[in-house]
Amino acid sequence: MIAIPADPNDPEDRDVSVAGVERGLMGRRIRRLRHRLELSQEAFAAAYGIPLANIRQYEIGRHMPPPAVRAYLKVIEAEPEAAARAVAA
Repeated sequence: MIAIPADPNDPEDRDVSVAGVERGLMGRRIRRLRHRLELSQEAFAAAYGIPLANIRQYEIGRHMPPPAVRAYLKVIEAEPEAAARAVAA
């Protein structure tokens, strides 16, 4: 299903699917969380045990994190210090 149709006057523009919008919004959410915690992508990945390549792909909206990672991100949002301690232990 198309959420945002391509601009017919722009030959390089493409339709954006509902899934594409959802991936973009998730990427924004992750980036905002990371900025709130004042962490680079590298530091966020290291602190929470999520591969750096995955963080990059999620933030640009190329891939949607799987359900377990989305749940983990909610834990990080709620208790960032506890999550980091659990990974470090």
